[in-house]
Formats: sequence, C-alpha cells, structure tokens
Amino acid sequence: MISLLLMKQIAILFLIIFMGFILVKTGLLKGEDSKSLSIVTLYLVLPCVIINAFQIEYTKRIRNGLILAFIAAVLIHITLLILVKFLEKIFHLDEVEKMSIIYSNAGNLIIPIVTSILGKEWVIYSSAFISVQLTLLWTHGRLVLCKDQKLDFKKILLNINMIAIFCGILIFVTRFQMPSIITNAIESVSVMIGPISMIIAGMLIGNMSLKKIFSYKRIYIVTFLKMIVCPLTILVLLKYTGMASFLPIGKTVLLISFLATMTPSASAVTQMAQIYDKNGEYASVINVVTTIVCIVTMPIMVWLYQM
Repeated sequence: MISLLLMKQIAILFLIIFMGFILVKTGLLKGEDSKSLSIVTLYLVLPCVIINAFQIEYTKRIRNGLILAFIAAVLIHITLLILVKFLEKIFHLDEVEKMSIIYSNAGNLIIPIVTSILGKEWVIYSSAFISVQLTLLWTHGRLVLCKDQKLDFKKILLNINMIAIFCGILIFVTRFQMPSIITNAIESVSVMIGPISMIIAGMLIGNMSLKKIFSYKRIYIVTFLKMIVCPLTILVLLKYTGMASFLPIGKTVLLISFLATMTPSASAVTQMAQIYDKNGEYASVINVVTTIVCIVTMPIMVWLYQM
C-alpha cells in the first residue's frame, strides 16, 4: 500500500518537473532564470520548512521518536560519507558526483511524501534527517563543492538554514507558541518546497536537449550508486542494527529516515552549484535522472524494508 502511494506522489512531482521544462521550451522563461528561484528556495522556503516541521505539540513519545530519528540520521550520514570515500577511489568521482550521491532530496521530497503516505503528524521525524543533512551540506558539502581550504564557522552558524534549525529545536523544546498569523505565513511558504524545487529542475533541463542529458556517460554510474548501492547499504544498517526495537514506533520512524535516504540527489546541490558557479547543468541532470529512476527504485526499497 505504501509503495503504491509513494509511486503516485513521485509521479506528481515528476509532472511538476515537466511544467518547469515547458516554461523554458515555450520561451516564457530562460533556464538562467532558475538561479533566482534557487536563491528563494535555499534562503526562504527551506528555512520555513524546517521551522514549520517543529510546530507540533511536545510529548514524550515525540521526543523519544526524534532522538531515535537523530541517531539514525547521524549513523546514515556517517555510513554514506565512508561509502562515498571508498567509491570515489574506484569510480574517480568528481565534486558534483560525490555531493549528488551523499546528499538526498530529503528537504524537498520527504515532507510531501511523508504527509501523503503516513500523515502530517509524522513529518516532525523527517526534520531530524533534514537538520543533520543541512548541517553537513553547509559544512562538508560546501568544502567539497567550493574546495575551500578552511571552514568559516561564523558564516556556517549565521547561515539562515542553520539559524532555522536552532530556532526550530528551541521552539519545540521550550514549547513556545508563535502567533497564529506567523505560523500560518511560515506554513504557507513551506508547502512550496516540493513544487518550486521541481520547477527549478525542469527549467534547467529545459535549457538542454534531451539528447544531451543522456549523453553524459557517467550519469548511469552515478544513478546506480545513488539509487541502488546507497539505499541497499542503509537498508542493511537500519534492519540489522536492531534500532527499530528501541521504540513502539521505531519501525515507522526509521522508515521515514530510510525514505529520506532513498530520495533522488539533492536539488540543493544543483542550487549551490549554480550559486557558486560550478557545473550546475550536470548536477541538474543527475537530479532529474535520479528523480525519474526513483519512481521504480523507491517503492522497491520500501517493499524490501517492510519484508
């Protein structure tokens, strides 16, 4: 049942990619216009998504579930970092490829997917994975992509997404209730995350010929590593470490973490590649091809998890 609901939700998001593609192909917008949308997504929509995820009533059950989700997220990312370090030597992966394999489209896809297949009350557990991934994305990811020799911790800590993580956790722990007009505004912006990210991907692809997309010979290797090798590795980690037995809701909480892992490559990698003038086109190709492939791979992975 979950696999079928998942296929439907992914198909919807793929249709939104096609809408962005049409905007460019009809001449209404240019592919370069997506850079402005990328800035809006990274610095406005995503922070609202993070804060909105923590707008939930504090209970012991939710607190324990969040702790388990954070532990799982940390273990998953450590495993992926080690795995990609090993794969890098075998397949000679470049910066964009490494980033695309490690970082998933969790921030953009996991919330609409979890909402549609499990219910809104389960979204809070996805915030753990998103928080850990964003922390690494703006530290390790920025180092890899920009080849900076040192980290500027002031810039990292003052990044709007990091501030949103700290604010979200503080709001949840202190049980602070923001005025309804503010929470409604934040929620209204946060629901844009899935569509706007898919439109950006579609616009970037619309700026290229389909022939060129599949002319990238390494796209098949990267897609296989991202959508098959990494999820299977994490599947073994989650199923055989016994973490699901820690809580009555443990299996579902870990399913959310697993769903976040098996999503396509992160749109944020494409957006960061654009902003830092790296190979944004190639990053976008990886994002779209893995999105197409996930229509098949994600339901299969969920089925394997539930066996």
